[in-house]
Amino acid sequence: MKNVKMPTSDSYREFLIECLKDSEHAAGYIEAILEEENPEPELLRNALRKVIEAWEKSDRLSESTKQLHEKLDRILTESNATEIYTFVQLLNELGFQLTITPKETQS
Repeated sequence: MKNVKMPTSDSYREFLIECLKDSEHAAGYIEAILEEENPEPELLRNALRKVIEAWEKSDRLSESTKQLHEKLDRILTESNATEIYTFVQLLNELGFQLTITPKETQS
C-alpha cells in the first residue's frame, strides 16, 4: 500500500473517500471489514457505500454497478449481512480465508 499522510485540513471522511478511489486501498478496506470477528450489521453496508461514493466521484461507476449496489444494499439491510458474515465464518472454520483484490485489467 502507498505511504499516505493524513491531511490536517480535510475531514477524515473526505480523506477516506479520496483513498478509496484507489482499487487496492478499496479492496483492503472491504477485506478488513469482512475480517471483523463480531461485526456490527452496518459495517459492510457502510464500507460498500463509501467505496461506491469514491468511485462515483472518480467517474468509475456504471449505471449497472449502481443498480447492483442498490440491490445488494436492500439485501444486506433485510438480513443484517448475516449470510455474508456466516459464509466468511464458515470459510474461517474450514481453514480458508476470503481475499479481496483488484481485478487485473486487460490491455
